[in-house]
Amino acid sequence: MAQVLCEYSSKMKENDKVLIVGTTLAVPLVEAVYRDSLIQGAHPEISLSTGNQENLFFEYAKDHQVEFASPFKKYYMENLDVIISIVADYNSRHLTNVNPERIAKRSKAQEEIYSIISRRAHEGSLNWTLTLYPTHALAQEASMSLLEYEDFVYGACLLNTPDPIAQWKKLSSDQERFVEYLNGKSELHITGEDTDLRMIIKGRTWINSDGHRNFPSGEVFTGPVEDSAEGVIRFTFPGIYHGKEVEDITLTFEKGQVVKASAKKGDSFLQEMLAVDEGARKVGEIALGTNYGITTFTKNILFDEKIGGTLHLALGRSIPDSGGQNSSAIHWDLIKDMKDGSVTADGELFYENGKFLI
Repeated sequence: MAQVLCEYSSKMKENDKVLIVGTTLAVPLVEAVYRDSLIQGAHPEISLSTGNQENLFFEYAKDHQVEFASPFKKYYMENLDVIISIVADYNSRHLTNVNPERIAKRSKAQEEIYSIISRRAHEGSLNWTLTLYPTHALAQEASMSLLEYEDFVYGACLLNTPDPIAQWKKLSSDQERFVEYLNGKSELHITGEDTDLRMIIKGRTWINSDGHRNFPSGEVFTGPVEDSAEGVIRFTFPGIYHGKEVEDITLTFEKGQVVKASAKKGDSFLQEMLAVDEGARKVGEIALGTNYGITTFTKNILFDEKIGGTLHLALGRSIPDSGGQNSSAIHWDLIKDMKDGSVTADGELFYENGKFLI
């Protein structure tokens, strides 16, 4: 896994300044990435967080600390060449009882740091990769044993093949035909259960997500025109953000803005996130999952948004590479099963019942 992260995903080069971020549970993978970074001739540094660190912060931090953006993080983000972030949760529900308003304020305070990462990634001066190390907490969320979850994770990463890097290059090539079809189209129309949503994609770029920024990956996405979303969409999978779970979300859009939002569970958190800033009510990303090897919903967005036969819409911050211009402190991916849905581009049906017709 470390070899693929260093040689393929992050595009690491000799003399690159590398930051490896994770929790202390991820030490085996952190050390493996550190070793392979040295083999690549890079200059790696390690940043580890502890199991209670975030909870201690939200319990004891005063308002001025919640709203503080670290100058050290800003410096890192302005000067690094590669960031490899490894999710390895101790407890995926550790923020359940934290006031949503404090989480929202904290997210807003980090917007400048997120913007630096987005800008530099778009310019090509920073490569970042997000991945996951299996833990008991993540396995429990997925309703699996740790051994089952390890098999699931490493299988989704194609690490059980003789040449994983060759497999990721093949996936990239296969997805490129979807991107080539969608680039140049002007309007999407999404229909499905309790869903009828239109948006303009004219002038925007579709991105082939092929295991570089997210590992694993398997999706194609773009950023729709910010004031174009019209209609309603209901998400069939729970929306999970900062460890909070929101179920049965329905959003109604007018002129690109969410004008009505409801959830059967976690509605107050949903409303708090929509109120973070002006951009939180707009669509920053629309995407189709293409990884048909991921068939199980595990309550982890890194895998769930890639499930073949699903569509996801992100509220908030756009990915600059797509041409999206929405700015926000949040980027919240919400997933819809499309096995009974369809998508047309400029009136032409190209996606039906969870499959591309191209």
